[in-house]
Amino acid sequence: MANAVVIGSGPAGLTASIYLVRAGIETTLISGDQPGGQLIFTTDVENFPGFPGGIMGPDLMTKMREQASKVGAKFIDSSVTDVDFTARPFLIKTTDMELKADTVIIATGASAIWLGLESEERLKGKGISACATCDGFFFRGKNVCLIGGGDVAIEDALFLAKIVNKVAIINRRDELRASHIMQQRAFSEPKIEFIWWHVVKEILGQQKVTGIRIENVKDGKITEILCDAVFVAIGHKPNTEIFRGKVKINPQGFIERINKSQTSVEGVFVAGDVFDFEYRQAITAAGSGAQAAMDAIRFLDKVS
Repeated sequence: MANAVVIGSGPAGLTASIYLVRAGIETTLISGDQPGGQLIFTTDVENFPGFPGGIMGPDLMTKMREQASKVGAKFIDSSVTDVDFTARPFLIKTTDMELKADTVIIATGASAIWLGLESEERLKGKGISACATCDGFFFRGKNVCLIGGGDVAIEDALFLAKIVNKVAIINRRDELRASHIMQQRAFSEPKIEFIWWHVVKEILGQQKVTGIRIENVKDGKITEILCDAVFVAIGHKPNTEIFRGKVKINPQGFIERINKSQTSVEGVFVAGDVFDFEYRQAITAAGSGAQAAMDAIRFLDKVS
């Protein structure tokens, strides 16, 4: 029987596993050091089809894992330390063992880059988010702050402006990194306010976000701003370090798809946020997991 290894246990990896097992392929999923991916840090998820009343992020991932396990996927709760894609069967090393696979799907996702504050860590999921399209709805009519100045940050701010009362963008300089057209859209949006030359020193609140404490980088003056949520948009880092030199990775660190979901190595496929720097949604990750699995199935049919 052909066998597959899926690296990553977010929506992409779990969906891929379900498809592979149902196609009669012995499938092992290596969950990594963050089982469930970024959704384990999310509270209410209301934009994933099939849950009209919404569902907690960790609960959604538990259900997806239960479904994958029920159809026959095997789980290894460990992290991959190295891979060898130079010949089939491919070799995957974890902290505990070595596995061989006829095909591999990389679904290790991407991690949001955070501010690194203790208060930020404590209030994640309680008003702090790295996904405006996921969580903006919960702050309809409220005042929010957004940290960042690139295209993603401005796109998030424009999205939030359609929902919230006001968006205060905190930027450590007096200019944005976003493209000219994105800047012009933001400058002409009355709900968006820019606070230049400031950095966030602390997120305020105990059980939920109530505001932020910011510092002027020029004179050191400390100011507090009241807000109901903080959106951090300073970038995402794809989890690709162990794959450098093994598959083709673009300058931004994301794995490249060469032919449909196939990487630069025949028989190795990719799904989810580890390649997708544009959409980064649970539903698109799950969809790409299905695509990668179907491509892997066709590959195995061809080489068997």
